[in-house]
Amino acid sequence: MQPTATVLVYSDDSNTREQVRLATGRRPAPDVPVVEFVECATPAAVIKELDRGGIDVCVLDGEAVPMGGMGVCRQIKDEIFECPPVLLLIGRPQDAWLATWSRAEAAVTLPVEPVEFAAALASLLRDKAALNA
Repeated sequence: MQPTATVLVYSDDSNTREQVRLATGRRPAPDVPVVEFVECATPAAVIKELDRGGIDVCVLDGEAVPMGGMGVCRQIKDEIFECPPVLLLIGRPQDAWLATWSRAEAAVTLPVEPVEFAAALASLLRDKAALNA
């Protein structure tokens, strides 16, 4: 297992990015690596970071403006070679079908509920580690 995992967090709202960091802590579960964050406030910054490489999981805010995380997710799934798995933050449970449309691997509702979020993030990190093994 690698010593750290890099998680990209996209939201135009700094409070949402902080909720993600706080819900994750140093690591979302004992059996996954320590997490380092790359924060992005614009879709262009997300693309730039993904082009740079080294991102293990993306957390995208579906409620971000001017481009929501669902649209960003769909775009990166089309444009980024070997796109990392995506955890989408959605406004309502009824929006889960839109997360499926965007091709996100997982979705949780806002505001971030720490236990649910950490479990979803840890699951994606485990899946990523299994693919790389």
